[in-house]
Amino acid sequence: MRLALFQPDIAGNVGTLIRLGACLGVPIDIIEPCGFAFSLRALKRSGMDYLDNGDVTVHADWQAFRATRPNRLVLLSTRAERTYADIAYAPDDILLVGQESAGVPAMVRAAADLAVRIPMQASMRSLNVAVAAAMVTGEALRQTKGFAG
Repeated sequence: MRLALFQPDIAGNVGTLIRLGACLGVPIDIIEPCGFAFSLRALKRSGMDYLDNGDVTVHADWQAFRATRPNRLVLLSTRAERTYADIAYAPDDILLVGQESAGVPAMVRAAADLAVRIPMQASMRSLNVAVAAAMVTGEALRQTKGFAG
């Protein structure tokens, strides 16, 4: 199981997700360009002292990511028809989240093998990307018995 962040634009969410990955044993892929100057300093507040324990790979762009990560892509999207708890996850899946401000472009959406959503109240637009990623990652690890420790 891996978690991929497509061109993230909020450093705090990236730090939080690296911390999540470190705690749960889930490697993180960051697909640049980021909407902030990517550095450990930018992530320090949210990642705290967990940043050194995260398994993080930074990819120069979408093409570089796809060249090295051909596994099944599961896109988290508010537009998906299937809910995240209604699919079967595989241990080598890559869970993909988009930009906090814009999601993912059509080419990335088209490359996803599957898209899932988190059911929400009708009047709500979306959850914070780190919260959404944590929920889906937890379910995927539960199904595949991939929890660390």
